[in-house]
Amino acid sequence: MAPDVFFAIPGDIDTPTGGYAYDRRVLAMLPKHGVPARHLALPGSFPWASVSDLAETQSALQGTPDGAVLLIDGLALGAMTDLVLASVFRPIVALVHHPLAMETGLSDRQRRALASSERAALARARHVIATSPETGRLLVSDFGVPPAHLTVALPGCDPARRATGSSEAAPVLLAVGAVSPRKGYDVLIDALASLRDRPWRLRILGATDRDEAEMTRLANLLETHNLTDRVRFEGSLSGQALDDAYANADVFVHSAHYEGYGMVLAEAMARGLPMVVSTGGAAGETVPDGAALKIPPGDAEALAAAMSALLDGPERRQALGDAAWKAGRSLPGWDDTAATIAGVLKRIGA
Repeated sequence: MAPDVFFAIPGDIDTPTGGYAYDRRVLAMLPKHGVPARHLALPGSFPWASVSDLAETQSALQGTPDGAVLLIDGLALGAMTDLVLASVFRPIVALVHHPLAMETGLSDRQRRALASSERAALARARHVIATSPETGRLLVSDFGVPPAHLTVALPGCDPARRATGSSEAAPVLLAVGAVSPRKGYDVLIDALASLRDRPWRLRILGATDRDEAEMTRLANLLETHNLTDRVRFEGSLSGQALDDAYANADVFVHSAHYEGYGMVLAEAMARGLPMVVSTGGAAGETVPDGAALKIPPGDAEALAAAMSALLDGPERRQALGDAAWKAGRSLPGWDDTAATIAGVLKRIGA
């Protein structure tokens, strides 16, 4: 008999980020694997939930049927108080995209508080699902998750046509990800400032309304470097518009300080794009050696050197693109992801 599963997700499930995309695809595909999970919406204020939002969360979790299995997204679970979780008498499976304390821009006090709450919350989980081997290792080493209670479920990646490039005189650089300090767009802009003498233009795709202070800071940085006419923040794209953006790019650039997996990296590989990738978190492992030029996170000089090598070397771009295309053919599909998570839920709900 299939377990009664509720997938608890904070905020708007249609939010255009990798983590929410993962949750949407898994929720839609679990029934195919014998787990008809239901969406349980939680307040969108996590990980900085108010007292009233925590009370609402507690009520929502307690309101599920006796014997239900709760699959809880780590964005919410890691910030729940022990008081909330101690009152929820249901088996909990945690889904961790990346530890909350690894977010860039936190104060020391915030980082310590999130690390402590996430460690306590994970201790109450019957099982933990991580979205990458690197995240799984971190949860074991730093958060006390027993290896026997951990499963890695890599994000799936849809098949895609190979990118054809822009055919423009100035190569088109593409970066994808919502604007936040963790994405390192300031590092990317600083790196590009040293490449003014070369032809290029940069498209940045991703929500620009999540962190107004960061967006303002980046706009000022573009003004300082006189790059406003060469760098465009275009907001979130989806469907055919996003496919076209990948197809018409010449180089994919990823400057994030930390990634729990980096779904956009898989999407770029699936399209055979040559890549420059920072190795923060799991990103260096997500992209195999040979499919990208890899640089340390936060290193604008190294990032500039890598981009310069590709801007000046079309043969190098072609070789990296071929390797990325080959690697993209072996990426897991969403059916694999859902099957892995369904297996965990069935065991916990048995």
